[in-house]
Amino acid sequence: MAHYFDEPSRTFNEYLLIPGYTSEDCTVENVSLKTPIVKFKKGEEPALSANIPLVSAAMQAVSDDKMAVALAKEGGISFIYCSQSIENQAAMVKRAKEYKAGFVRSDSNLRPDQTLQDVLDLKKRSGHSTIAITDDGTAEGKVLGIVTSRDYRVSRMDPSTKISEFMTPFEKLIYAKDGCTLSEANDILWDNKLNALPVIDDNQRLAYFVFRKDYDNHKSNPNELLDEHKRYVIGAAVNTRDYEKRIPALVEAGADVFCFDSSEGYSVWQEKGLKWVRETYGDSVKIGAGNVVDADGFNFLAEHGADFVKIGIGGGSICITREQKGIGRGQASAVQAVAEARDKYFEKTGVYIPICSDGGIVYDYHMTLALAMGADFIMLGRYFARFDESPSNRLIINGNYVKEYWGEGSNRARNWERYDLGGDPKMKFEEGVDSYVPYAGGLKENVQLSLNKVKSTMCNCGMTDLASLRRDAKMTLVSATSIVEGGAHDVILRDSAQNTIR
Repeated sequence: MAHYFDEPSRTFNEYLLIPGYTSEDCTVENVSLKTPIVKFKKGEEPALSANIPLVSAAMQAVSDDKMAVALAKEGGISFIYCSQSIENQAAMVKRAKEYKAGFVRSDSNLRPDQTLQDVLDLKKRSGHSTIAITDDGTAEGKVLGIVTSRDYRVSRMDPSTKISEFMTPFEKLIYAKDGCTLSEANDILWDNKLNALPVIDDNQRLAYFVFRKDYDNHKSNPNELLDEHKRYVIGAAVNTRDYEKRIPALVEAGADVFCFDSSEGYSVWQEKGLKWVRETYGDSVKIGAGNVVDADGFNFLAEHGADFVKIGIGGGSICITREQKGIGRGQASAVQAVAEARDKYFEKTGVYIPICSDGGIVYDYHMTLALAMGADFIMLGRYFARFDESPSNRLIINGNYVKEYWGEGSNRARNWERYDLGGDPKMKFEEGVDSYVPYAGGLKENVQLSLNKVKSTMCNCGMTDLASLRRDAKMTLVSATSIVEGGAHDVILRDSAQNTIR
């Protein structure tokens, strides 16, 4: 007969952490969130670690090159989505790897024969007031001038005025030569009291801008995650269909770590993919696999060479796999089961394989619970989709700002490779929805706030590193009544009272 698990399938919402002794050393400033990303042998250091335990999901609405740079600045890793052509994904990886901290590629460009109205329209779309004027209106064109808000006054100029009449021409520009250091560029900025400094190559083409406002931002990224060449660490997702072509292109583009993007990883398709990677690249290419929800799935992927294992089926906010197919497991139960298997594997082999909790995070405190239950890092989709840096559109719905957010199993994404079982590539039903999430602003401030909550909770538990949290955390199940008790109750909230009075 079928096998039945004794325990119900539980979610993070059903648990709370029990406080431990807080010593004088348990302060937020002393907490380290550094965590391994790929497997390593006992007594050795992992080849790749992250400075924070957050990675962004390999989704069209979440992880492109802009998100990859923003998250690497904070110490995490983005897995740039693979539901696009190999060429496009490789280009995203290459742009992110070529990004030089403090050097910004121009995405606001016009021609000199365009008008002030074009400047105003572009500024409204992009929010940028510094515009490069090139011979063909692209970032690759020959620089003929620069327009900033200092160059025009809307109230005193006709919108049809040609840009050539009010731009700062190239002959009068103060600029730096391509190849200068960030320190040298900043010296020019400050010495000449500029807000923006163009960096121009020998062919009079714009290489980058350096902005005064970015000076302090760069200094405020102490956790930025860099490779040995001082470039940002970038991840990339691959599928189990075209990996033999996709991985070589992404390796050439500079990707540091890969993961198979699949709804279910306990399969012959991931077995074949991992085997090919090891036969082709040995251990030089780092690749995670998944998703799984139990010990059998973890051990299968561990034995076939996975560098990390992703956990979770059906727990994502836009995922409907459970209601469509009836498979999956509550994320808390899945993480606990796989963490136990990971620890047993480590005791048996001396090889530690990090595990990634993918899905099921509703509130910030769920992050701490996932880490306490054994996850080395957490993959997030909805969380990152809310930020400025995600590639989806920001809209106004019912008077509120939202961001578009859709699942890789939705008809909109058409990422059939993620769900296909090797047969007919035409998916017969959806496993994800098309939706909106509340707009939350910039990534930096939100991530820092969330992680300060994690650090504060760890201090309450008497822990200052993630290894201690995984080893020594104490947790309790909560009843439905205690969940209600945990929030505001038996009071009239001030906002509600004021609305009633009105």
